[in-house]
Amino acid sequence: MNSNRLEQGLQKLHEIDGEAGQAVINSLQHISPDLARLTIEFPFADVYSRPGLDLRAREIATVAALTALGHCAPQLKVHLNAALNVGCSEEEIKEVIIQMAVYAGFPASLNAMFAFAEVLERRAD
Repeated sequence: MNSNRLEQGLQKLHEIDGEAGQAVINSLQHISPDLARLTIEFPFADVYSRPGLDLRAREIATVAALTALGHCAPQLKVHLNAALNVGCSEEEIKEVIIQMAVYAGFPASLNAMFAFAEVLERRAD
């Protein structure tokens, strides 16, 4: 285990998700600490830390991909929060979700929009 990758990944995760991302990692610790570590190192130390795209662009792409997959509601909610955290507006996120209706279908977009409504409601509390 390369502790530098883990530390870099944790730092990037915190920058994007605040405490929400850490909660996901903590929930894996009892069943699979290795998956928790890999979930930090690869996406956040190796990919999110790369030059070429800023965090807003990365989160827009992630929201689009998770919306298109259509079966990732928990992960989509984390990344909807993350998109807001890194500066995406509510309107931009709604437009990304609507755009996915063209390529992923209306059910996927509807489910994503309902997930976004839940995220916004929780953030308002």
